[in-house]
Amino acid sequence: MATHEDPLVTSDAKIGTPHFTTANVGFTQARRDRRARPIIRGQDGTQWKDIYHAILTVPWSGFFLGMACAYVGINALFAFLYLLSPNGILHEHPNSFLDAFFFSVQTFGSIGYGVLAPSSTYVNFMVSVESFVSLMYAAIATGLLFARFSRPFARVVFSNVAVIVPFNGVPTLMFRAANQRANLMLDAMATVSLARQVTTQEGISMRRFTELRLVRPRTPLFSLSWTIMHQIDETSPLYGVSIDTLYDQQMEIIILLSGADETLAQVIYARQTYTADDILFGRRFVDVLQVGANGRMEVDLRHFHDTVDVPPPTLKEVS
Repeated sequence: MATHEDPLVTSDAKIGTPHFTTANVGFTQARRDRRARPIIRGQDGTQWKDIYHAILTVPWSGFFLGMACAYVGINALFAFLYLLSPNGILHEHPNSFLDAFFFSVQTFGSIGYGVLAPSSTYVNFMVSVESFVSLMYAAIATGLLFARFSRPFARVVFSNVAVIVPFNGVPTLMFRAANQRANLMLDAMATVSLARQVTTQEGISMRRFTELRLVRPRTPLFSLSWTIMHQIDETSPLYGVSIDTLYDQQMEIIILLSGADETLAQVIYARQTYTADDILFGRRFVDVLQVGANGRMEVDLRHFHDTVDVPPPTLKEVS
């Protein structure tokens, strides 16, 4: 069986009794790539019917570029249709695509400067068709823009790494989340699951999901920072798991956090994943909560992802 070296713990370490070393692990580009959406091959072709979902999820630059291309394309199409009627537009240059295009733009936007005007039945009919298309385009563009702006989303940041460190004498998996809006998320609830690759007795490889029991799975008010903890005791699926097992079974910690945004009055969701590369042993998070000079509670997100070594227990603590 292949082994995987971890810079923070020796390969034969067990959770609960690891041999710690010091290392700094950052949120590398490889981890961002790993969190990218998977590639789905062999679809049945229905993805082209899900254009609305694609428009909502495309970046803003792609959205505006697509709307601009559709705008230019529609006007270019009608410009070619207007050219089918020679001298159908008053004051146009003969067979001028630019004049026909700009006449289409004026018609599409109901501008009507009066210099270019329809002079045939065919062009008047096409103007009527384009006016109807422009109304539909404006309605669809307005609806899509509003849908993108009004879509609720959470501004919750998760720590780049999770840590496993003794807490009240029990090895505990910890990570933390912060509400960057600084408003209230009501009745926030966290669900943490362990995903791993297992092989059945028949030799079938399957992905299994097991929910991890949390010390505090929900909080009535989530406004600043929340450290989410899972104790690794005898009942935990992580109990006795080695570093090699984390890699060999492709273990992944999946977090889903939800709650009602007080301002939006809607339920919002946030998610995060941690793999074996993202779990640090023998380190704890730096405290980011403090009371400011004006007496108000402050959270310093500049050190939100920072961790420090946990000193080994003294002889007095061991005894």
